[in-house]
Amino acid sequence: MPKLPERKAGIVACSGEELAEGTVTRLAALKVLHEMRRGDTVTICLPLFLAGGEGDRTFARFHPTITVDGCALRCAARGTEKYSAKPAASIVVSELLEEKGLAKPTGCRHLDQAGLKAVEVTAQRLAELVDEVLEKHGIESAAASKADAQAPKDAGPVTCSCGSGISAKKIEIAGKTVEVVALPLVLQQFRDAGKVADEAVAHALLDALKIYNPVAPEDEGAWREAMVREYRAYCQEKTP
Repeated sequence: MPKLPERKAGIVACSGEELAEGTVTRLAALKVLHEMRRGDTVTICLPLFLAGGEGDRTFARFHPTITVDGCALRCAARGTEKYSAKPAASIVVSELLEEKGLAKPTGCRHLDQAGLKAVEVTAQRLAELVDEVLEKHGIESAAASKADAQAPKDAGPVTCSCGSGISAKKIEIAGKTVEVVALPLVLQQFRDAGKVADEAVAHALLDALKIYNPVAPEDEGAWREAMVREYRAYCQEKTP
């Protein structure tokens, strides 16, 4: 069993892109991970989780998790419960916005003002739930008394559910050198899951990496091309 991190709550965002609310889940999760509850949270990548990432599933079995879904399908919540354990808490963005009397966001790739407001509201609710689930499990949250405070600069790296700081790798994308956070981890888990380097895996790789990296819609094609290239090279390198 992998060494599990202490004092953490896992966040599972559905990250679906067919609805604006799916984009809201990803951006809200990133805001909490990087700013609002940095040091108290880790990310669980849903695509890798569903693909069989043992580190992610083990974490979710033994640590409190919070799922953030865009719609009533609750893919993140259902997937977490099916493969690990029932989430300690859940958010459905569409329901949260209705509860708050806020407008439905539009624009799957470019959020409108309603979408940006939805990110803010969802991140705030998520941060509050982080404090609640940590306290319920007897864990003191470093940010519990400062719901709106950003983490100090020395709070350490954003972490994944394997318990270590997420590694990064610099690669070339569209002629530019880009540091891609979590690329080594994602490549390893896709290879361990037996994924073939084809067009389908290009989309899956990008979906996984967008959990950790901001990718402009107009750059997605170049990213997918680079991800397949890196994945093929990684698989060749690891082949005996």
